Amino acid sequence: MPFKPSSVVPPLARPQLSGARRVRAAELSGQGRSGAEIARMLGVSEESVRRWRRVWEEGGADALRRRPATGRPPKLDDAQAGRVRTALEQGAQAHGFEADLWTLERVGLVAGRVTGVVLSRASVWRLLTGRLGWSLQRPERRAVERDESETARWIAHEWPRIKKGR
Repeated sequence: MPFKPSSVVPPLARPQLSGARRVRAAELSGQGRSGAEIARMLGVSEESVRRWRRVWEEGGADALRRRPATGRPPKLDDAQAGRVRTALEQGAQAHGFEADLWTLERVGLVAGRVTGVVLSRASVWRLLTGRLGWSLQRPERRAVERDESETARWIAHEWPRIKKGR
């Protein structure tokens, strides 16, 4: 599985969207809108709107915002993740691999060499896709014998003739 950096800015994740929805519900409630109207506008249940209104009245808008996820912290800190990114950007061949393709196993080996931390395949995947913003890329399979100029000629001359049925 080769990987490469993604140039696409990731969309808001579900927790970020739901936090924004809760804050928007509080704003609409502050404008005097009814719970049913807010629920329709945001596509949620009236009970959710009532619950969010209670939280807002007790703790303000900050109480409605997203809280950081609980759980085990990442194995690599930001500096280590940056060092892994730098190593990966050098390419796989710079780290002694025959082909210049990154796989989860190869990234795990390089991350271990650079940081001294052993990562599972799942941790490598989270590092690549979540923290580094890389995405899965699959190489195109093409015949070694492929002749690009002959293919272009065939598409330009032969294909229109065949398509017309001559």
